[in-house]
Order: sequence, then C-alpha cells, then structure tokens
Amino acid sequence: MFRTENALILREVRFRESDRILTAMTPGLGKVTLAAHGALSKKSRIAAGTQQLTWSELTLFEKDGRYSVREAVTREAFPGLRRELENLALGSYIAECLELFSTEGQPEPELLQLGLNSLYALSEGLAPREKIKAAFELRLTAMEGYAPAVEVCAVCGRKEIRSPVFLQDDGVAVCRDCLREERRFLPFTSGALEAMRRVLQAPPKRFLSFGLDGEDLARLSSVSEAWLLHCAGREIPSLEYYKKL
Repeated sequence: MFRTENALILREVRFRESDRILTAMTPGLGKVTLAAHGALSKKSRIAAGTQQLTWSELTLFEKDGRYSVREAVTREAFPGLRRELENLALGSYIAECLELFSTEGQPEPELLQLGLNSLYALSEGLAPREKIKAAFELRLTAMEGYAPAVEVCAVCGRKEIRSPVFLQDDGVAVCRDCLREERRFLPFTSGALEAMRRVLQAPPKRFLSFGLDGEDLARLSSVSEAWLLHCAGREIPSLEYYKKL
C-alpha cells in the first residue's frame, strides 16, 4: 500500500552498498523507520530528499508493517545548517533530542513543529545559536511532561525569587537564602529566570521572543542543558561534539 507523508529526517545510516536506513518524524505516522533503497547510488532520485536534516515529501510503500521510500521531494533543505559546522552540529543535536524523546509510531505534531521551527531559525540565523538551543531544550522537556517549576520559589512561594538558583535534581527554582541544607544547584540570574518563564509560556511560534545576552544567556543555557540531560538520563553524543567546536 502506498501513502504520502511529509517527513523530517532525523538520522540516516548507510546500509549495504547503496541503501539508507532512516529515522524520520512524520505528522501521520509519528517517529518511523524507513528503508531508502538505492539512495546512495549516483543516479538516485531520492538521494537529496532522504538526507539527514531535510524536510521532504515522501511516497512510502508499506508491506508487513515496514515502510520503504519510493519517491522523495525536498521541501526544505535548511541550507544554513550546512554552511557552518557549528550550525550542522547543533542541528544534529536537535535531531537526536527529537529522536530520543519521541515515541515510535505515535504522532506528536507539536514536537515535530518545535523541531522544524528550531532548525529553520538556526538555518536562517534568526537568533544566536545558544538562544535557539536553550529555548528548544526548555520547550522539548515541557512538551514531554518535564516542565521545570520556576513560577515561584519552591520553598517560600515568592514569585520574586531572590538570588535564584536551580535545583537540577528537582527541576525547581528557589531563593538562594531558602536553601537550608546542602543541595546540588546551578546558579541562576533574575534575567535568565524571567526568560525561562517566557519561553515556557509563549505560543509555539513565539518561543524565541525574548531578549537575552551575556551572563543571563549563559546561565539560561547552562540550566536548560542540565535539565534536559537530567530528563534524558544519559549523555547525548551530538551535544558533546557541538560543545567541542
């Protein structure tokens, strides 16, 4: 049976002489594994549309619950990702996070849209890389049910959190003076805290609508990354590569 699906290619693995095995996110099938036979051959008509970090319209053939790509038309290649190594590395990290947190066979349109919006912003240079990365990490964890609790101090309940710190193991913000015991925490700033609140509350297309730089952006980036890794429960190889560049 044939069907047409738009797909964001998250990962590609070479298989045999000229085939690719793809991991993709689609609106209708969710995260799915696809076979792209002959995609690596010189005359392949599906080569461009089955590359990692492309948004493509795919014609799929399904047999016994397995899908293969028969046609592929690239709808968005995100060219800016391939012009700078740092962009490509961060794009790969975004893709790996989407693959890690999504569920096989379960459509997750909001998560897919977050990935597309983040890759587009990165490709077009709509915001600094660290800003895109932090906002993506926060929205992703929130969508997956791990939203950090930062509206009020988790101890005293004040909205104006004084000298804020972030408790990584609990995912909460507290006043520095409210800590009465030795706890592992990350230093925060009031500017970073307010930016985090805005990211978590913003409409999907406005998740980058906050101004931040310098120390505030550095603190937001540190906290958002630490929280995502805590939720993931493991290291993410593409993040380590990105940080080395």
